[in-house]
Parts: sequence; structure tokens; C-alpha cells
Amino acid sequence: MNALLEDLKYRGLINQVTDEEGLDKLLSEEQVKLYCGFDPTADSLHIGHLLPILTLKRFQEAGHQPIALVGGATGLIGDPSGKKQERTLNEKETVKQWSERIKEQLSRFLDFEKEGNPAILANNYDWIGPLDVITFLRDIGKSFGINYMLAKETVQSRIETGISFTEFSYMILQSYDFLKLYQTYDCRLQIGGSDQWGNITSGLELIRKTEENAKAYGLTLQLVTKADGTKFGKTEGGAIWLDKEKTSPYEFYQFWINTDDRDVIKYLKYFTFLSKEEIEQLAEEVKNAPEKRSAQKALAEEVTKLVHGEEALKQAVKISEALFSGNIKALTAEEIKQGFKDVPSYETTENEIGLVDLLVQAKISPSKRQAREDIGNGAIYINGERVQELDYIVSEKDIIEGQFAVIRRGKKKYFLIHFK
Repeated sequence: MNALLEDLKYRGLINQVTDEEGLDKLLSEEQVKLYCGFDPTADSLHIGHLLPILTLKRFQEAGHQPIALVGGATGLIGDPSGKKQERTLNEKETVKQWSERIKEQLSRFLDFEKEGNPAILANNYDWIGPLDVITFLRDIGKSFGINYMLAKETVQSRIETGISFTEFSYMILQSYDFLKLYQTYDCRLQIGGSDQWGNITSGLELIRKTEENAKAYGLTLQLVTKADGTKFGKTEGGAIWLDKEKTSPYEFYQFWINTDDRDVIKYLKYFTFLSKEEIEQLAEEVKNAPEKRSAQKALAEEVTKLVHGEEALKQAVKISEALFSGNIKALTAEEIKQGFKDVPSYETTENEIGLVDLLVQAKISPSKRQAREDIGNGAIYINGERVQELDYIVSEKDIIEGQFAVIRRGKKKYFLIHFK
């Protein structure tokens, strides 16, 4: 078997393949162009997109040529796959802006300058945008039988709750993408999530009907699941985004380091480029010394580095270690902003203020009496250091880079004081 397919199988990435034997032969004999589509449904991709992006990267590293397709047109329509109800339609200008953001994010993972097999960036608005309705209906729509479309799971699952003609036609547009990429670039393979099987096979059918002696393939990836039954990629704060402004590198790192022992080896296979030997070694450590969390550290480091780079990883590790040790003074203002993004905060314009007053004003302690009690009991820490003086004045010496002080009450209750 082709080494790349063998690696994908070892990693448990493959869900379905239309013709495994044929694809194996093709990958072994020539450089293959393959594509995956990314619809701009938000201003950033999230970690649900990581699996197909990294799979494109695996193909490129094996010598093949990936095409990252931004759905500038399909993003205006809405994919019914995996959705219980209609998507909200976004404005044309919004989708255009989001498409640009997604292009930039994809270029972090795929090498568009690589000698011999540079990645290709395409936008389906280039060929769907100029389509007139008559051409669409006569030249493309004619190839699709209603019964064939109704039999697809993505449509079937929506028949009872309702599906508009707009979303019903999504399958045709995605199929047309595959045909255009086949005609323009000789793209022979489409990959996607497990929910894309119906769309992918429809594209193959359109190619078969349109092009003589055509041979193209489809491959879907496994759905990423969590052992505890909760949805992968979601936290209390919402989705984990690839944009550092929406999910900071520290939060991103924390998401991966908190992976359940039951999931960590699977995720190492899915989301890292560590070798089989390295992964097997970490699997042994999970079994024999789970308390060391070596596999979780390796996972968090590898994925954070892939998505945000070496410097952001170092910063995320530094914040994590400072919070663990309580050494808040070791952090910069920017690192404090990342590490304490979700804790209660209070803004003040006073650069000198009595600690008792500050505790009450910031609602850290409910009353002055309680504030004095908390200080006297040793329950109050400023930037990781215990303060027990009742008349203590919080001043410039406590304000990191003239911006922040971190107050802790008890063992775990953190508060961020922002000095304006």
C-alpha cells in the first residue's frame, strides 16, 4: 500500500473512500492534485477545520499538490450537511471579507511557494459568480435527478424539518466545483469531513457524466469525537478558533492540555506530525504514568506550534507555568491579558488606593469588614504575593507595566484590576 495511505490508516483518519484500490495505485504512480473546500461562514476557521487542513498538508508533504478552495459562492448559499435547520444568509460583502481572512489562515498551513508541488488557492466565486440561471439549469442541473438528490443523507435528514431550494441546490454547486477543478487543474481527489460524502459522490457523478473516461476519487475523514460524549471543539466559552484574537494562544494551549487520557493518543494521531514510534512511546506513558501528562503536553505543544508558531507556544507555556506557580510578576501585561481573559475584572483610574477599598469596589469582598477579615486571614494575594497589612496601599509598584494587577482571594478566585 502507498506510504501516505498507510499513514492515514494508522492515524485512523479515513472514514470512507470511493475506490481505495484505484486511489492507492494513483497515489503511487503520480503527483495528484486534490482539494478540500472551506466555506466562509464566520470570520475565522475553527479547530473543526483542522483535520482536513492538516490532511491537505500531509498530502503536500508526501509530494502531492493540494488545492484549498475558499467557498466565496457556496458560503452565500449554506451547506445543509450536519445542520438541523436553515443557515442565516450572510451579506455578500461580509462573505467576501471572511473569504480573505480564511485565505490568510490557510496559508499558515500550506506552502504556496513549495518547489515542485506548491499549494493552489482557489475561490469558487470565480466560476459560480458569473453563472447565469439558464446555463446553471441547462448545463449543470440537467445532470441531477431529483430522486438521486432526495436519497442523499444530507437532504433526507432535513425533509421533515424543511429545506429550501437554496440549500437543496448546494449539492449541485459543490459538484460543479469538483468538475471545474477537474477541468482546470486535473484535480482527481476531493477530501472532506464524514458529512460531505453525499456532496463528494455527487461531484464524482457529475464528472463521470460530463468528461469521457474520467477517473476521480473521494475520501472522507473521521468525525472527531470525545470520550465523555461532549462535542469536540466546544468549551463553555464557545468554539475554539484558529484566530488568536478570538481564541488566544494560551486558551488554545489549555484546550489541548486538558484532553482526556482516553482521547489524547487519538488526537496525537489526528492533529500532529509525530511519528508512529513517538506516538507509541507516549501511549506507553499514558498507560504507565498518566499523572505526568506527557502525551497531553506533547499534543498541546505540537498543535499550538502548528497553528500559532513557536513564539506563541513559548508564551502560552510561560503563562501556564506562572499561573501554576503563582508567580504573576513574571508575566508581561500582554500575557496577563491572555491568561486572565475570562476572570472578573474591574477598571479604576486611581493609581493609589487602599487595599480594603479596592476589594470592596471591585466586589472581591462584599464589605469592608469582610475585606479586613480576608486580609487578616491571609486570603488576599496581589500578583501572587500574600498581603496581610490592613492599611496596605495598592500603588505603582503593584501595577504591571502600568496596566494590571491580579488579585487572588483564597485558593482559586482571581480578579483582574485594570488601571486606566
